[in-house]
Amino acid sequence: MSSLFAALAGPLPVEVDFHASVTSAPRYFTGTLTHARHEAFDCRTDDGLALEIVDNVDLAPPVPVGPGDRIAIRGELVHDPGRGPLVHWTHHDPADRHPDGWIDFGGRRYA
Repeated sequence: MSSLFAALAGPLPVEVDFHASVTSAPRYFTGTLTHARHEAFDCRTDDGLALEIVDNVDLAPPVPVGPGDRIAIRGELVHDPGRGPLVHWTHHDPADRHPDGWIDFGGRRYA
């Protein structure tokens, strides 16, 4: 069992680092609680786990990914009922109350 599968079996949320392949084009929406702009896309980790990535693009630049692109991610793994597992907090925390996350793509760190 991979560390991500083990993380999903334990108490959530939990900070994770992993590599993955992007499986969808980005989608954009405004968060219902924060009213911040977000980018979301699907990926499959190197060990086969399908995840949704949700990135706050009011705090970090959008990541110009597309299907087949390779990324490395640090963020917070949560289970969103009705949606499945997702990773958010893939950006810095301007209030410095949460561990900073990031997405590495194309030789650049988006944080």
